[in-house]
Amino acid sequence: MHSLIKEALELEGFTTISAFSGTEGKLLFEQYQIDLVLLDLMLPGMNGDVFLEDIRNSSTVPVIVISAINAQASKLELLTSGADDYITKPFDVKELLARVQIQLRHAEKATDSMIKEVQYKNISVNIDTREVKCNKQVIHLTGREYAILLLLLAHPHKVFSRANIYESVWNEPFLANDKTINMHISNLRQKLNVEDTNYIKTVWGIGFKFD
Repeated sequence: MHSLIKEALELEGFTTISAFSGTEGKLLFEQYQIDLVLLDLMLPGMNGDVFLEDIRNSSTVPVIVISAINAQASKLELLTSGADDYITKPFDVKELLARVQIQLRHAEKATDSMIKEVQYKNISVNIDTREVKCNKQVIHLTGREYAILLLLLAHPHKVFSRANIYESVWNEPFLANDKTINMHISNLRQKLNVEDTNYIKTVWGIGFKFD
């Protein structure tokens, strides 16, 4: 079933990351930018309901629970605990894809309606005007620099790999030898390096984070 779901999602243009235990899922969730989680409750290491609680402690990302348990009480308990949807095995993959699309649309609308300005320490970004200020001074960014800044600001302290950044901003597959990200990060650092405050930190061997 895992392979079938993964293949169906990728045929629809989604990028997928697979975890085969709750512990592995937690590590991947902390390392990558995740837009939606398909969560099977029967996970080794850390079971699904504990993983759901862990996700909700730090994120509002949509979570669709997949389970063989069809009891109404279990569904209600999980939805109350923070799941956005619940689908029971066996299920039609097309129905799952439809539910994924619905949850992503809801998340996008919620983000658009709620966020008009992003503020972090001395940096502010006006989403409507795309104006960026650092210490109340306007900073002029290119389109790519602006997109990278928003991505990092949306998840302070979260580490993004070069592949995460490239695929999120360029919407293309990442090439391992591509130096584009390093160049854009360097330029962004210079523009935000006000009074020797370097907001973008390098996490060696992994990528970058906003701090």
